[in-house]
Amino acid sequence: MRNVINLVLVAFIGMMVFICAKSILGPINFDKQKGARDKKVIARLMDIRTIQSEYRKIKGVYTNNFDTLITFVKNGKIPFMLKEGELTDDQRENGMTEKKAIAIIERAKKTGNYRTVKKEGLEKFKREITYVNVMDTLFKGKDFTPDSLRYVPFTNGSTFEMSTVVDTTKSGATLPLFEARTLYSVYLKGLDKQEVYNLIDFAKKLDRYPGLKVGDVELPNNNAGNWE
Repeated sequence: MRNVINLVLVAFIGMMVFICAKSILGPINFDKQKGARDKKVIARLMDIRTIQSEYRKIKGVYTNNFDTLITFVKNGKIPFMLKEGELTDDQRENGMTEKKAIAIIERAKKTGNYRTVKKEGLEKFKREITYVNVMDTLFKGKDFTPDSLRYVPFTNGSTFEMSTVVDTTKSGATLPLFEARTLYSVYLKGLDKQEVYNLIDFAKKLDRYPGLKVGDVELPNNNAGNWE
């Protein structure tokens, strides 16, 4: 009888040790797994932000369509300024600016008269805009696949939500805004349900988005991420 009681006590102690260990290690493991997923999702959101920024420079607005954004990465071109030479301190002190220098050189090209170029010492000064492929410029040397842009990492094909608006400032100027986002419940699926619920509940109590997002279509924030 005593042996039976001892076995029961040992089993009970073992169970308690397991429960205590789980209560301690569980949150630690969750934070570790969440951190790994956060890193991948944030990297993808930053890629979206980078491409949207270049898209707006060309088109004047953002797009809420991933097909359009992906096509822009694959086939689009963006301006790139080729620079050779710099203005000297003496030239700047005499009122020369890059804008003036470019105007003088462009005028010389049209007329074929380079007298002023030589007079101002601009023979080695060159500013020329060329157009380069978006993919080669933004993602050269990086492991990046355009078609993956829409998909949330660690999910079975779930896609980011993306919204755009064109706001109007007090001065009457237009202000394009965009937002890309994904919920905790989407990219943390498969992890401890209680921990995920706690994250969502905490975010809602603070009136924050319960997930990761970049940009904001309601409040201009210079396209910041909510993790920054």
